Amino acid sequence: MIKKVRQIRLVFLLTLLSYGGSMSLCRAQNYKVDDYIQKALINSPLLKDFKNQLLLNKMDSAILKAGYKPQITASSTGTYAPVINNYGYDNALSNGKTFDALITANQNIIGKSRRDIQLEGIALHADSINAASKISEQDIKKSITEQYITTYIDQQQRDFYVEVYQLLKKEENILKVLAQKSVYKQADYLAFLVTFQQQELQLSQTTIQLKNDFARLNYLTGIVDTNVVVLQEPLLTTTAPARLSNSIFIQGYKIDSLKLLNSKKQIDLNYKPLASIYVNGGYNSSFILQPYKNFGTSVGFTMSVPIYDGGQRKMKYTQLQIQENTRQGYQRFFVRQYQQQVNQLIQQLQATQELQTKITRQIKFTEGLINVDSKLLQTGDITIADYVIAINNYLNTQYMLRQVNVSRLQLTNQLNYWNN
Repeated sequence: MIKKVRQIRLVFLLTLLSYGGSMSLCRAQNYKVDDYIQKALINSPLLKDFKNQLLLNKMDSAILKAGYKPQITASSTGTYAPVINNYGYDNALSNGKTFDALITANQNIIGKSRRDIQLEGIALHADSINAASKISEQDIKKSITEQYITTYIDQQQRDFYVEVYQLLKKEENILKVLAQKSVYKQADYLAFLVTFQQQELQLSQTTIQLKNDFARLNYLTGIVDTNVVVLQEPLLTTTAPARLSNSIFIQGYKIDSLKLLNSKKQIDLNYKPLASIYVNGGYNSSFILQPYKNFGTSVGFTMSVPIYDGGQRKMKYTQLQIQENTRQGYQRFFVRQYQQQVNQLIQQLQATQELQTKITRQIKFTEGLINVDSKLLQTGDITIADYVIAINNYLNTQYMLRQVNVSRLQLTNQLNYWNN
């Protein structure tokens, strides 16, 4: 029985040494959570999409401004209406044959208010894109930090199990000698080896989990790398909460309100007079009389004034009001959710920090107990069962501390997400 257990331990030791050798190649460089966040922001196609949308928005503004300038076109038309045996179009109407080649300049008469309203609509669309981009950036930071915390805790747990393994290995060498001297029973020694083997398996499982979480961290960041590197502790502190009126999450609702007001102004524009002037010059002739003298120019204007549209203006106002009522409903609900979420996170964080302090004190006590029991074990003044119980208590307390630390970091991350 002892021989089989030792064979299992030997296989595990070889695996551990192999893993430790590969890890030593990666320990030359440490990574922080900000390193992964910056790479994720650079690699994000969504943020690149928003940047391109802003470029398109600038082009829309430039196109609109270009439309305010005179529009110059060149045109030419020619007709021929033959009269055969007195059959054909009336020459008084068709002129028999005509030809023109003109250059025309047309200028819409646009008031400053119309121009400002149209440009305001484009600017509000840019503000909407910026607001969505900031929220997406915040989402990326939150998700990367969450996965980084999970991976870092895996790393801590792996290192802890390595430490426990080394401790148990030291005690195993001592117990083997004491069991040979009949200080302890062989059955007690085998019970200790079972605990030792469980820690070996736990270390293997933790190592696999660490690699999986590292792979997911790289996947979310957009990094193509299968290596496991050393992560620095995420030093997260709660940021000062921004005023809700200045929060990036409320900006979208404000912009939507301004866009509705701009839409109302756009509707009003449709009921104001429209006018344009034009001037052209070139050749325009019916070839009836002195066609070589038919070079000239002309000027003119067009104007349209809306009079009646069947009450569409009022109906469009009603549509905008319905949209505004919907927007206000969403905003009020978000504000209530926001306040509830932030208050709940603050309470949970305070409770977690208090629990972490208590567990830290408990760990100091269990560590002291193990040190005492270790000395008693070497002299045979404590049973192996009692020593195993002390070790399990220490492992459970350490596990609780890591879980509480995860909760504290994740709660801090969530609170910082809403505080921006």
